[in-house]
Amino acid sequence: MSTLIKCPNCSAEFPIEEAVSEEYKKELRNEMQKYKRQKDEELLRKEKEFQTNIQNKDAEFARQLQEEKTALQRSLEESLRKSIGSDFEYRLKMLRDSNLETEEKLKESRQREIEFLQKERELKTREVELEISLGRRMLEEREKMKAELVRDENSKIELKEQEFQLRVKELEKQLDDQRRLTEEMKRRQEQGSMQLQGEVQELFLEEILRQAFPFDKIEEVGKGVRGADCIQIVRNKFGHECGKIIYESKRTEHFSQDWIEKLKNDMRSQGADIPVIVTRTMPKDMKQFGERNGVWICSFQEVRALAHLIRDGIIRVYIATLNQQNKGDKMHLLYDYLTSREFSEQWKAIREGFLSMKQSIQKERDMMEKLWKSREKQLEKLLLNAAHVKGSIEGIAGSDSIDMPLLDEEGNLLLE
Repeated sequence: MSTLIKCPNCSAEFPIEEAVSEEYKKELRNEMQKYKRQKDEELLRKEKEFQTNIQNKDAEFARQLQEEKTALQRSLEESLRKSIGSDFEYRLKMLRDSNLETEEKLKESRQREIEFLQKERELKTREVELEISLGRRMLEEREKMKAELVRDENSKIELKEQEFQLRVKELEKQLDDQRRLTEEMKRRQEQGSMQLQGEVQELFLEEILRQAFPFDKIEEVGKGVRGADCIQIVRNKFGHECGKIIYESKRTEHFSQDWIEKLKNDMRSQGADIPVIVTRTMPKDMKQFGERNGVWICSFQEVRALAHLIRDGIIRVYIATLNQQNKGDKMHLLYDYLTSREFSEQWKAIREGFLSMKQSIQKERDMMEKLWKSREKQLEKLLLNAAHVKGSIEGIAGSDSIDMPLLDEEGNLLLE
C-alpha cells in the first residue's frame, strides 16, 4: 500500500514513491547536464588549443621552410658553379622528403581530431542509454514493489477470512452442542418411568456402538424377548462375521449378582461369545471395568474402550482359527508358488522396475546438476555485466556515486 503525502501549496496528494523518484531523476538529470557542460567546455578549450597549436606549427613550419628555401637558394647559388647536376638533385630530394613529412604530420593531426570527435559522440550516446536504462529499471522496481504489496494484502485478507470461518464453525459447533444438551435435559425431564429410562439407555448404548463400529451389525432385542438388550455381530475388514457380543444395560441404584447368571443364560440362548453388563452402579469391590464369573462389567464411560478390546480379541481368535484350517495344504501351495516360474518372473519384473527407477533418478540428478552449473555461469555473467554498469555509472557521476549494491557482506545476492 503506497504512502500518500500532501503538498503544502496546492494540497494535492500523491504517493511518496513518485516524489522521491522525481527528485532522484531531477538530481541525476542536473548532474548529467552539469557533467555535459564541463565536458563541452573542456572540449572547446582543447579544440582551441589544438587549433592554436596547429596555426603556430604551420607558421613555424612556413618560416622554417622559407628559411630553408632561402638557405637552399644561397647554397645552390654558391655551389652551382661547382656541381650543378648532382647537388641540385640532392637538394631537390631533401625538399621533397621534407614536404612529405609535413603532409604526414598534418594527416595524423586530422586523424587524432576525428577520433576525438568520435569518442565524444560515443560518450553522449552512452549517457543517453544510461539515462533510459535507469528510468526503465526504476519503473520495473516500482511495479515489482506494487505486486508484492498486493500479494501481501491478499494473503492477509485470506488469513482473516479463514480465521472468521473457523470462528463461525466454532460458534456453530457450540450452538449445536448446547441444543443437543438442552434436548437431552428436556428428554430426561420428560422421562417419567423406569421402563422409559431403560429404553432410552438401551437406545443410547446402541447409538454408542453404531458410532464406534460402523461396519459391525448392532441388533436390538425386542421387548418381552429373552436375550438381554442388544447384540453386536463383529465383522472383520472383509465383512466376515467373526463372533457376537451380547450387552445388558442397567440403570439402578444397586448392583445385583443375579444379573451375571441371567446374562450368561441369555448368551447361551443367543449363541453369543462374550457377555457384557453396562451399568451405572458398579459392584462394591470393583472401581473400574473388569471380569466377574465370565461376564465383563463396565460403566457407560468405559463401554467403548472395552468393546474395542473384546472385538480385537474375537477377530484375532477368528484369524487364528482360519489359519489352522488346511495348514498342510497351504504350506505345499506356498512352496509350489515360491519355486514356480510365475513367482520368478514377477520377482524379476520387480527387480527390473527398481533398477529402471534407480537409473531414472540418477539421470534426473545429472540433468539437475548440469542445469545448476549452467545457471551459476549465467548468474556470474550477469553479476559481471552489472559490475561493469556500476563502474561506468560511478565513473560518470564521480564523487556523487549511486548506491546500487548487488551482493551483501557475505557474498549473497540481494533480491530487494
